[in-house]
Amino acid sequence: MPDLFALAMPWWEFVLRAVVVYVVVLGMVRLGGKRALGQITPFDVLLIVLLGNAVQNALLGTDTSLGGGLLLAATLILLNYGVGWLTTRSRRMERMIEGEPVVIARDGRLLAAVLRRELVSTADFDAALRQQGCLRVEDVELALLETTGHITIIPRQKSPS
Repeated sequence: MPDLFALAMPWWEFVLRAVVVYVVVLGMVRLGGKRALGQITPFDVLLIVLLGNAVQNALLGTDTSLGGGLLLAATLILLNYGVGWLTTRSRRMERMIEGEPVVIARDGRLLAAVLRRELVSTADFDAALRQQGCLRVEDVELALLETTGHITIIPRQKSPS
């Protein structure tokens, strides 16, 4: 019980570890592509759980105190708030951290190479078509893979008869 709040490292080392792990994991998730953020599958849930377990030791080191865990949690929450604050105030930082929407179909043509690069399956694209009321890619004026991983479909305008 006396070790409940006794830190095994100086407080600033917890903060430094949290900052380094946060920045590195954010970079890895960003490099992982938009699909990983927007369309959560059972494999993605498994990745999240394992990722949390993988970075646990990097965050805590040998510390198992309640105080160390709470300090890390507070640091991570503040970092996340800071990134949100920064991206809402700087377009450049928003593009760097969140990315930009990507065109995946235009004028009735699917850009297959872009889908592969962005790790979006044709089944995911077809599902987005159906969800947004389009039956065929030929009905699409523009399709965008948003920074959230959501696919936005802008249908072609029907010519008045």
